[in-house]
Amino acid sequence: MVDIVILAAGQGTRMRSALPKVLHPLGARPLLQHVLDTARALQPGRIHVVYGHGGEGVRDAFEGQDVLWWHQSERLGTAHALGQALPHILAGSEVLVLYGDVPLIRPQTLRALTGALAGGADLALLTVDLDEPSGYGRIVRDSAGSICRIVEHREASERERQICEVNTGVLAARAADLGLWLGQIGNENTQGEFYLTDCIALATAAGRSVSAVRCEDPMEVTGINDHIQLAAAERAYQARIAHSLMAAGVTLADPQRIDIRGRLRVGRDITIDVNVIFEGEVELEDEVMIGPGCVIKDSVIRQGTRIQAYTVIEGADIGRDTRVGPFSRIRPGTRVDSAAHVGNFVELKNSRIGTGSKINHLSYIGDTELGAGVNVGAGTITCNYDGANKHRTVIEDDVFVGSSTQLVAPVTVGAGATIGAGSTITRDVPPQKLTLARARQLTIDGWRRPRKPRD
Repeated sequence: MVDIVILAAGQGTRMRSALPKVLHPLGARPLLQHVLDTARALQPGRIHVVYGHGGEGVRDAFEGQDVLWWHQSERLGTAHALGQALPHILAGSEVLVLYGDVPLIRPQTLRALTGALAGGADLALLTVDLDEPSGYGRIVRDSAGSICRIVEHREASERERQICEVNTGVLAARAADLGLWLGQIGNENTQGEFYLTDCIALATAAGRSVSAVRCEDPMEVTGINDHIQLAAAERAYQARIAHSLMAAGVTLADPQRIDIRGRLRVGRDITIDVNVIFEGEVELEDEVMIGPGCVIKDSVIRQGTRIQAYTVIEGADIGRDTRVGPFSRIRPGTRVDSAAHVGNFVELKNSRIGTGSKINHLSYIGDTELGAGVNVGAGTITCNYDGANKHRTVIEDDVFVGSSTQLVAPVTVGAGATIGAGSTITRDVPPQKLTLARARQLTIDGWRRPRKPRD
């Protein structure tokens, strides 16, 4: 049985933010959430989080999740942090130590680490080779290549600082052994802290087996300490998702210019242009094309549909073989049926748009039931709000609405009706008839436009 302990008590002063470091977003999810998701992928016995800075605010952000929380009231180092959780773990359990600000580590990397324990190691340590190892603890090996100890950068000699293999801080050992070693760790160092890495020297001194597992990708084990590192991690995270999308058959115009801030499910033969943002839960069915600059959130785009440039869609279901955009805004609660057209500068909200209907230009349709085969002319507005309450408009099948029409809800337009351009409709419109509601055009003879007096 493996218990996972996530150390997440750091203040993150270099973030220069009131927000606790582990709550800063990566791909629109807190850093700590990424680590928790990775931990769950290993199917551990229990997950423990040691928190400190941000206090209850950190716990509240993950309310309802299957996590045991332990508070580190004083930040006295990583060994001290682990010591807050260790008494609550059975002595016979294996313990895997992770960090709340290292969000990109993969489950398969951690399985290799726990596998080293199963293979006979008493302590398994994750290391990585860095071209620029400054600031990291160095892995010191003996003449036989076995790990002797870890020396922190501050305490390292010039020779030791030339070592490129560094400690990631991620390790696995049995709870009983960790308890024994933690009791022997002192704080005689420049920081006055209790370093968890001192366990390695204690283990080797006692003749215990220490195994190193090398991580091939340094970005996996990179900690986030400032906004520069956060931005680099964001691009690495997005590149990872873009790679998986392309492996699944998606065509990306530029893999470096896509952002997934949630979960994107894709079918076959999907094409996504540049600078598209997906948020929340989004599904793209087969043969969907997404134009440049679109933002799509919590929506389903059905098979064969094209979303054209700079369209914003949120909380909507867009039907098959439909065309939306460019420059359209589809707001929550909207369903567009198949083969419809929603054109440039059209806004839809909480409405149903029937099969084959067209709203091609400069219109607002809100709180509306729009039937099949309807044509809505440019500049049409459903006046759905009276200042206190929202009201619905019903437009039945095969209606033609002339340009610059205002439909003052609640109102129903009968099937097959035609509304003349420029009308303001305040009463129900009968089916199969032409309805006009506009002032008569007058020409005033002898009228002169006012002019400014000359100097």
